[in-house]
Amino acid sequence: MTGYRGLLWLARRETLRVSKLWTQTILAPVVSSILFILVFGLSLGDRIRNVGTVEYDVFIVPGLITMAMVQAAYANNASTIFQARYDRYLNDILSSPMHPWQMTLGFLIGGLYRAFTIGLALFALAVALIAVPVERPVALIAAVSLGLVLFASLGTVVGIFADSWDHTTFIANIVILPLAFVGGVFYSIDLLPSPWEEISHFNPLFYLVQAIRFGFLGESDVSIWLALGVTAALAVPAYLWAQWLFSSGRKLKA
Repeated sequence: MTGYRGLLWLARRETLRVSKLWTQTILAPVVSSILFILVFGLSLGDRIRNVGTVEYDVFIVPGLITMAMVQAAYANNASTIFQARYDRYLNDILSSPMHPWQMTLGFLIGGLYRAFTIGLALFALAVALIAVPVERPVALIAAVSLGLVLFASLGTVVGIFADSWDHTTFIANIVILPLAFVGGVFYSIDLLPSPWEEISHFNPLFYLVQAIRFGFLGESDVSIWLALGVTAALAVPAYLWAQWLFSSGRKLKA
């Protein structure tokens, strides 16, 4: 019972951390993503009227929401874990009667809360501005859940191994952001010439974008089962890696 109280305390601390810094953690990514929607929708909407059966300004919304959420989930957990190590309050968590899985889950909840809040805010604004539909809600929930577990877990792992703040941002700026931009956020890969279309299938973020786009629009460039399967195949090992680090104390008890 004590362990569950610790889990609730840790989850509450992580969500409060996000809420108290809401202008940085929530407002900033929402504003930047809405600007993407407005700028690309207005500037290219007249030239690229439709992608398949979907208007271009509607087509880019799922990808931009995906990009904002995964960046938030990763950045939140990478920064909070690194700060916990740097300030040494992580030692108090490790010495508590909490089980390792409860520690992992407590930190993950913070990243999921931040990402879900950003996603819901962007969705509400997108509905108000351009009437974005939700054609497959079950698929959307599954895709978002798997994607956020993947990137929150990845952020946890990076936060544990990082030796400086620069290390926590390196993966976001050099890996996640470029992969998101070339993962079909702004275009359908059917429009790409060979070999770029084939290369796109090796991008893990491509499958997450397609799964979330299917949830919103009911269509995607690949099978929804393939998209969910690839995302799950990455999310499960990422979570287990984070869990193993808390169980073993690797880099945490050093």
